Amino acid sequence: MSQKTYESMLASYACRTAYSRGRVHDEPESPHRNPYQRDRDRIIHSTAFRRLEYKTQVFVNHEGDHYRTRLTHSIEVAQIARSICRSMHLHEDLAEAVALAHDLGHTPFGHSGQDALDDVMNPYGGFEHNRQSLRIVEELEHKYAAFTGLNLSYETREGIVKHHSAYDTPKNIDLAHFNLHEQPALEAQIGNLADEIAYNNHDIDDGYRAGMLSVEDLKGLELFGSNYEKAEAEFPDVSERLKVNETVRHMINDLIVDVIEETTSRIEAMHIETFDDVRMATTPLVGFSKHVRQMNGEMKKFLFKHMYRHYRVARMANKAERVIREIFEAYMQCPAMLPENQQLEMSEAKSAGGLTDSRQARIIADYIAGMTDRYALEEHERLFNVNARP
Repeated sequence: MSQKTYESMLASYACRTAYSRGRVHDEPESPHRNPYQRDRDRIIHSTAFRRLEYKTQVFVNHEGDHYRTRLTHSIEVAQIARSICRSMHLHEDLAEAVALAHDLGHTPFGHSGQDALDDVMNPYGGFEHNRQSLRIVEELEHKYAAFTGLNLSYETREGIVKHHSAYDTPKNIDLAHFNLHEQPALEAQIGNLADEIAYNNHDIDDGYRAGMLSVEDLKGLELFGSNYEKAEAEFPDVSERLKVNETVRHMINDLIVDVIEETTSRIEAMHIETFDDVRMATTPLVGFSKHVRQMNGEMKKFLFKHMYRHYRVARMANKAERVIREIFEAYMQCPAMLPENQQLEMSEAKSAGGLTDSRQARIIADYIAGMTDRYALEEHERLFNVNARP
């Protein structure tokens, strides 16, 4: 199907390539791929995306091969986002690009790592993973001779910047680049909510697999309990593990269906007819209905209490924060321990008269944020164990 034919089938308020605000660096358009497909492909081939394979979602990589990582999570978010967009006749490629890029800036060890890096960077402007994701796609990736970064389209970068959840709130974003008073495209809003659908339900699956969450406790949640009853009625003789699989599958489906219905209702109620109408809307258009939002909120509170505060997760989080802090402090005290690329970056800044403490700290933060869980643990060992090889 040609791009022209595909876009003729989209809803009137969908984001079409003709509406794009373009790239920072002009490039000839591809005759075979639309701009958002090219964004997706560049993200997938980036170094930062590959590193997500060994970055924590909840469980550190060495704790088991079957738990979600940032990479598998991002793929699951993209699948959910595409499913919603296809049903609503929105641009799947844009939603997929935003979904795949939304976690590029995450530190090792998940939110514990981010909190620790933000704390040590507080005197130097702080650290926040949405902003770091933007730095990666605009500055830190070096794959192309003509420009730094990935030179993604405005709409994909806007979706990264305006991504937010209970755990991720954008801050300190340059308003000269993005108007935070405009709503992003519906496709970016869907990518944002697909993230929440994915991590809530898959954290339940991982928590059950890890033995932290029991079916008896989970059945007290309305969303889980109602779907588990259906699974028991339909498959009474299968294992509890398979009943949980069926329950999670149906919970995800329920949430997707609700998002489609509620968002369609909001679009109709607010008389959204064009892409400009989406941008000028006073509130986000994509969301859950009130009852489903309450059930989803109940599930989030449950996970926070029984999983994210579980002693096994808390122990690893404490270790992770200590690893990040100690690595950062060691580099700040002795920058000569940094690898050659970071040394060169500091030397260039110094030659230009700009190697301030803040600049040095940001170079170090960029390096630490790019580490995988495994590499961070190994680097900590190299720095602090006198018997380790340098």
